[in-house]
Amino acid sequence: MDRDNALSGPDASVFMDFMKNHNCYEAIPTSSKVLLFDTKLRMKTAFFALVSNGLRAAPLWDSRRQRFVGMLTITDFIHILYCNYRSPLVQMYELERHRIDTWREVYLKYSPRLISILPNSSLFEAVLSLLQFKIHRLPVMDPESGNILYILTHKRILKFLYLFLQTLPRPGFLDRSVSDLGIGTFSDLAVVQDSDSLFSALTLFIQRRVSALPVVNQQGRVVGLYSRFDVINLAAQKSYNDLDVTMSEALRQRTCFIEGVLKCYPYESLETVIQRIVQTEVHRLILVDGSDRVQGIVSLSDLLQALVLGPAGINALCKINFYELLTTL
Repeated sequence: MDRDNALSGPDASVFMDFMKNHNCYEAIPTSSKVLLFDTKLRMKTAFFALVSNGLRAAPLWDSRRQRFVGMLTITDFIHILYCNYRSPLVQMYELERHRIDTWREVYLKYSPRLISILPNSSLFEAVLSLLQFKIHRLPVMDPESGNILYILTHKRILKFLYLFLQTLPRPGFLDRSVSDLGIGTFSDLAVVQDSDSLFSALTLFIQRRVSALPVVNQQGRVVGLYSRFDVINLAAQKSYNDLDVTMSEALRQRTCFIEGVLKCYPYESLETVIQRIVQTEVHRLILVDGSDRVQGIVSLSDLLQALVLGPAGINALCKINFYELLTTL
């Protein structure tokens, strides 16, 4: 059986059907918190709040217009550092005085609207929105009050599916390896050398739109993983004035929670990969060979695309015109 047929057999739609038959409200945990920022808040304060609460993003409330206008994410902080670090006109300490609305109005080339979903929308629709818009946070908004009830993520949706995994028919492709199935990224990988600068990593985050970078040594062996969440710690440590440090030093400087380098091997089954990602609560696994050399990356997006959208004939991970997509929804 080839890769194309492996996920298109009679049992291929099991997980897609599950997502279509369960709504977003069902995936909301009984206890959770949502952090909201007013757009008049200073960027420095907002990023400190994200770090102290262990969050990666927060919805933005415009008190003047009395509505939610978007999300503040770690990507915003990365853009600020990337755009201003080498600028002769801006001192890095000046960034601490910026307000969120100033950043959005002056420094962003466009003002992205808030992508949200209703509580009674299916989880299939949630997966489609997350992957098509290339976002990692999807607010669940109460249509009556306009309040945000929860922020859905790839991780939460896959974990919800995993809770019911034993009650669903078991597809045969779960026994096949992710490399055999072609689930993941196996070419043109975004990788950073341990001797490269931290600024070069920020550049890759911006240019390649990836959420994490395997850090490799001269022999190509994985020695660490640097994610966008690690970048936010620069705000807490006030260490964003020196982005020319090597990636080895950047890894050593991390004082907050470290996701670590979690790996999988070409021969491991899809079921094992799903179990490892869910139980360790990470966003991706690095596919390595026996010498720890990078062979690929398997992310939550890859898994949801293959298990949920693939059987519907939708490839949301292909390159799209983001702005055209915004105007069609």
